[in-house]
Amino acid sequence: MTQPAAALVDLGVKACTAYGREDLAARLGRTRGALDDPAVHIVVAGEFKQGKSSLINALLGIAVCPVDDDVATAVPTFVRHGEEKTATVVHDGNPPRHEQVDFADLRRHVVEGDEGRRPARVDVTVPRKILNGGLVLVDTPGVGGLGSAHAAAGLAAISVADAVLFVTDSAQELTRSEVEFLRQARELCPTVVCVMTKIDFYPAWRRIRDLNAGHLRMVGELPLLPVSSPLRTRAVRANDQALNVESGFPDLVKFVQERVGGGAAARRSADAAAEVLAVCDQLTGQFTAERDALADPANAQRIVDDLNAAKRRVEELKTAAARWSVTLNDGTADLTADVDFDLRDRIRKITTEADDAIDEVDPADMWPEMEEWLRARISYDLLGNYTYLRRRAKELSEQVAGHFHEASGEAVGLLKVYNPTPMVEERPVEHRIELARMTAGKQAMVALKSAYGGALMFTMLGSLMGVALGPIGIGIGVVMGHRGLKDEKKRQLEKRRAQGKNAMRRYCDEISFVSGKDSRDTVRRVQRQLRDHYTRLADELNRSTAAAVAGATDTAKRSQTERQKRLKDLDAELTRLAQLRERALKLSAA
Repeated sequence: MTQPAAALVDLGVKACTAYGREDLAARLGRTRGALDDPAVHIVVAGEFKQGKSSLINALLGIAVCPVDDDVATAVPTFVRHGEEKTATVVHDGNPPRHEQVDFADLRRHVVEGDEGRRPARVDVTVPRKILNGGLVLVDTPGVGGLGSAHAAAGLAAISVADAVLFVTDSAQELTRSEVEFLRQARELCPTVVCVMTKIDFYPAWRRIRDLNAGHLRMVGELPLLPVSSPLRTRAVRANDQALNVESGFPDLVKFVQERVGGGAAARRSADAAAEVLAVCDQLTGQFTAERDALADPANAQRIVDDLNAAKRRVEELKTAAARWSVTLNDGTADLTADVDFDLRDRIRKITTEADDAIDEVDPADMWPEMEEWLRARISYDLLGNYTYLRRRAKELSEQVAGHFHEASGEAVGLLKVYNPTPMVEERPVEHRIELARMTAGKQAMVALKSAYGGALMFTMLGSLMGVALGPIGIGIGVVMGHRGLKDEKKRQLEKRRAQGKNAMRRYCDEISFVSGKDSRDTVRRVQRQLRDHYTRLADELNRSTAAAVAGATDTAKRSQTERQKRLKDLDAELTRLAQLRERALKLSAA
């Protein structure tokens, strides 16, 4: 679907090369590279056991993603087009390690993998027509609640997706955590659709659909598509068109192919057309200035003076005092400080909540659950911090673009949200807590020690006063022993709580240290992207104005015959550029 755009860009590259503008040809070459990568990622997200894997299988008409009633998908699965069915397991590393596996053995890696040795993802290729245009379906693990690590990983994947299929079944209306997840997904990806599965299993699905439509209006009028994967599978096997319509999948296929696939291709084509238009404007301005000077020799000096003034303005864009450069430097400093403050504020709130939670429980009973909660909560808040960074970076890009009087476009458009889950999981919570309670023998020894000491003290006191306590001394000893044991238990509980709080703080400090470094690196990367982008634009404009000044200045040295010949050449070049511009305008409008 991007062939017309590719042909247009190729024509623009030829024109730039013919005119000796290698810089503009390189710019269009980068645009051509973006057109050559047609991948359109569609992330399939949702809670556990909502039918995500079944939905992908029914959409493709082939069993790709493993489906199980008892266990859920644990590893992201990327399904793309290929001439034959293949499966590749990708393990984390630098560089990542790829392992080719048997397609029939895919289930073991996606669902039943060892918890401590799960791969980063699984890449699958299948020969399906729906994927032929570059569509890539991503089956993600269940969200597991808004504050879970899986939710953070899912939102991180959504940040670089072209579209999101959020899956929920027809058993009940959308939960609060699902609606909040959809709201955040909508912020990260503009194309989101909610898919209601299992309409064949729940007779009241129409009522659930109406309730969900009300919830989605609060998120932003998201499309809602009810479907049945089993009906779709049966319809494909029997080639039953009526059953296929009943399954609801034709609307979903249309959405995926036209709105997602076609929309992504249209966006890439529009971006390519905009780049060609920008190049045409620079070349046209360069030739027009020379033509005006040739056509009106009396005003040639005025035209040269105007061009020199324009050249000085362009050269100022390359200086550190340029407004866009000052805005970029100041904005980067503000962005770094604000992102760091946001991170510290989030970590502080997590630490306060952890302290309050530890004060209510005994770490000996709840520490594994506390570790899981801490990892999930930090993953989610780190994701929020990176989302905040992404939003502020986009605002900075728009400010700089406004000051430069050019569209920013490519500078930070592909800035993804960092997935904090691996970083959180690879750092253990070193609790150093004495989780073991006192054994029965130790409790007996503590009680005996307190009882013996108490009985001995009161017996000796009675002897000094000439009073024999007898059995009373034994009773006093028992009471003292019980109180001593109670105090010792309380002391050890407070000790475990203090150790737990210290462990939480050490873990939060470690994550904050690493994440802070990564966010600062990200801000600097954004700054370099914007700086290089606009510096490159300034260089192109400077070269265009310099060529226009040189051409207009040379007119005074030309004879009448040379002027007429050059005028004809310039008219021909301007005509060709006008035709190229017209093609770009038509493509952009289409």
